[in-house]
Amino acid sequence: MASFNWKINREYTPIIKQLLVPTEDHPLKNSVVVDRITRKSSQVLIDNGATSDIGSNKSEDILDPLTMMALNDLDPLSKMQKDVDLNIRSTDEIDSTPLETWNSKKSSIFNKYTTSGKISITSNEWPESNNFEPSQTAADKVQNRLEQLDANLDSSHRKMEVTQSEYFERIDMLKRELEASWNSEQRVKAVKIAIQCAKLLAETDVMSFYPSKFVQITEILDIFGNFVYNRLKHMAKTKTSGSQIIDLPDNFTPDMISEAAKETCLNWFHKIASIRELVPRLYVELAIIRSYDFLSTTEGMEALFRISSMINGIGDPLVAAYTRCYLCKVGQTMSISRKNNSYVSMNLDCIIDNYTHLFSRNVKKALSKEDMSLYNYFDLFTPALTFIMDILVLNASDKELEKILLRCKKPKISYLLLNTVLLVFKPNFVANRTVEFLEMIGQCAEDGYTISTLLCSLGRALGKHPPPSEQQKPILRNIKKFSSSFHDLDEYITYVEAWMPFVAKNFKVREIDTILGDIISRIYCREECDHFMNQLKNVMQILLQNVEDFEALFTVDNFLPFFDLFQQDSAKMEMCKLTLKIFCESDVRISDAVVASALSFLCTVLHDSVDALTPEDELKQIGSIICIVIRKVDYGRDVEQQLKFYVEARSSFSNIDSVLIELVQRTAALMVRTRDIVQGFHNRKTADFMRACAAYCFITIPSISSARDRLELYLLSGQVALYNQCLGQADGCFKAILKTITEYESDYVRDDHYLVSFVKKFLSNILVIPDNPDFGVLSLLRSLINILRQYDWDKNGTSLLSIYLCVLDLLSAMAQETLPYHVDKVESNDALYGCDEKFLGEIEKMCRIILMEILNLLKETGTSRKQSILMLELFVRIMNRCDFEDVTVQKLAFNLWQQCQKHGFIDKHFMESIKNYYKYKRSKVKKEYLQQIFRD
Repeated sequence: MASFNWKINREYTPIIKQLLVPTEDHPLKNSVVVDRITRKSSQVLIDNGATSDIGSNKSEDILDPLTMMALNDLDPLSKMQKDVDLNIRSTDEIDSTPLETWNSKKSSIFNKYTTSGKISITSNEWPESNNFEPSQTAADKVQNRLEQLDANLDSSHRKMEVTQSEYFERIDMLKRELEASWNSEQRVKAVKIAIQCAKLLAETDVMSFYPSKFVQITEILDIFGNFVYNRLKHMAKTKTSGSQIIDLPDNFTPDMISEAAKETCLNWFHKIASIRELVPRLYVELAIIRSYDFLSTTEGMEALFRISSMINGIGDPLVAAYTRCYLCKVGQTMSISRKNNSYVSMNLDCIIDNYTHLFSRNVKKALSKEDMSLYNYFDLFTPALTFIMDILVLNASDKELEKILLRCKKPKISYLLLNTVLLVFKPNFVANRTVEFLEMIGQCAEDGYTISTLLCSLGRALGKHPPPSEQQKPILRNIKKFSSSFHDLDEYITYVEAWMPFVAKNFKVREIDTILGDIISRIYCREECDHFMNQLKNVMQILLQNVEDFEALFTVDNFLPFFDLFQQDSAKMEMCKLTLKIFCESDVRISDAVVASALSFLCTVLHDSVDALTPEDELKQIGSIICIVIRKVDYGRDVEQQLKFYVEARSSFSNIDSVLIELVQRTAALMVRTRDIVQGFHNRKTADFMRACAAYCFITIPSISSARDRLELYLLSGQVALYNQCLGQADGCFKAILKTITEYESDYVRDDHYLVSFVKKFLSNILVIPDNPDFGVLSLLRSLINILRQYDWDKNGTSLLSIYLCVLDLLSAMAQETLPYHVDKVESNDALYGCDEKFLGEIEKMCRIILMEILNLLKETGTSRKQSILMLELFVRIMNRCDFEDVTVQKLAFNLWQQCQKHGFIDKHFMESIKNYYKYKRSKVKKEYLQQIFRD
């Protein structure tokens, strides 16, 4: 192949300044969300719509799809956590009806009220199917049904002992059988199943399990009631003159109901009235009580009052309380009763009036049999009383709440209802009367009651709304006085957990430190401390979420010793992760060395938990947490202290690559910040500090496993070192890039496209890097080209060709009298060599070598669209960069143009536009040369 002379056109001045766009981002920056999108701001964006606030014509205002996903919805795991949070939130935090509140509490009732013993159930034997003949008359059919119902109630009973799980399975079977019976038109059997379920609610042989049993069985009764209601509503459809069936509206009135539907409705209530036992009769009637709406507008309310009085006949106080709870629950489903809650007040009064039944001989005997304390027995009433009180408190004024409170102050009854009042009443109402409630609690203590539950309920209320400021310190003194009286550790930890929000929100960390010290003194070195792990985690979570002064909290004496309570490594790691997550979500910046040391200790616990078996996701999560902590430690202008912190962090967190990457980036940013402080004029001290930072980066980068990350960090470190006139350190980083490229070839994530992109970035830096006088002219570029030539490129790719074309651009720019850009206070080759002919000769010699390499590679590529595109790129570079006085260059340009036209892979209009550009708009190439190149 003939040789070509490459003589650079030194009048070429590329326009680059317009293409340079400053950026604050970096490719190696961890993809960790630091600035969280608050729920409020996201809602504003969603409500306003994309066209109102962010729908401008500017491209930068358009949100990317991932951001829109974050604004519109939560990821599945976050949505699950949100659902859990809603279930545990108290009624004052949820703007919902009492029924919705009850539904949200079901899972907590199932978890709390359990039993490990056997449950005794008594049930009737059920017939498999109905036995009436098809030829029976309607009257005989009704009579037969009633006889079967009576036979069922009179039949022999059988007793079974089952576990809790087996009991739930039995109830689920009843539920499925009820649905199957109803769907198969076996109404009598469905009624029998409903009665069978209701009978189970009269049994309290395992009292600790009764609330859970009540929840599950009443769900079946609700299903039965809905079946009856929907059937009656279907029968009540009216027909117009055109035989068109019209559905009843939701707000229908009894005068819209046909007589046949009313007759059927009455028949249902007559069936229920024939049940002989009181408890199942009341429950089944309550299950279908909404059907009174088909008969009269007043009969349903009258039935509620009638049944409320009949409940007085139930001898067991626990059964009676939950029957009243179910009455109030079904009453809320009736439209007329929701406007009038007088029946709820009546049931509350009945509970108060029948309070003495809780101390009857039968109750004491049952408690003794189950070895249950009176306080645990009182706790069984909490779900029922809380629901009844929820209905009364909803939309109640303070005056109405005062009346309810007065009813609860009757002698010897305050303990039973006082806890319910503290749980249900609005927190601001409780907070404004804290002294009064403390007096009532004190009275309960004088009456011989254990008051820990009451104090915990009061503490939770005050944690949601603080009392008047002048009362807070006296209340705190009372808290400490009461806490000293708790000798049972379970009672004490529950007490601290309840009062921690109030203390954390309203007092300084000194008071918090006292409480933490008290906890440590009570349970430190005790074998059963793991038993309280969840509660201790809650204490710390509440503390971190509510405290305002993080720096002061991390410096108190008992904060770090508190973590020693978690003696298992997994528990301590989980606790440290929880603490650091909450800290990372805050906006706090740390500038105190003691606090930074405390944070480093917590991060070290996380880091030391990493081993070869740690899952990748867990490793990323731990690395992200540590990186955020590192970003939050900021000593301001004390840059030496900042570098010292980074040095200590490197020794502590050397096993996680993402942390090492973050440290190198932070150190590079520290160098830039220091330069800004001295405004670019370094003295001896700052120059030594810059070299120390550059050395830190150079030493840290080799510890990172990924060759790609090392390439990016070496380039970043070299750029920053050059920016701060640390030429020796910059030269070391750039030479390390050459070595790392050879290692990249064996990297398991090798990507030629990435390497091409990186080399192009590196070439743009080589332009301004001054030559090292010990290694000759363009030594760094020569070494890079030699390494790339030996690299094992994809044989079917054109990566090396693409790089060679960029090298031609680089060399052409180097030959200019003034480089297109410089680094401040750094003399590049244009200043070092000037217009030295020897230097220009070396550049042109290298250009000729690169050109020959390009032509050889083009020949190996073969005729294809890819070859034509590369030929056209080379043609453009020759036209822009070369001096056309040389005949060989003219011939080469002509051949390249003809080949591009001959193969026809490139669009003709595009080729014509290039031709017109050079013929009519470029004056640096003589017209006679252009005519020779573009001749047809």
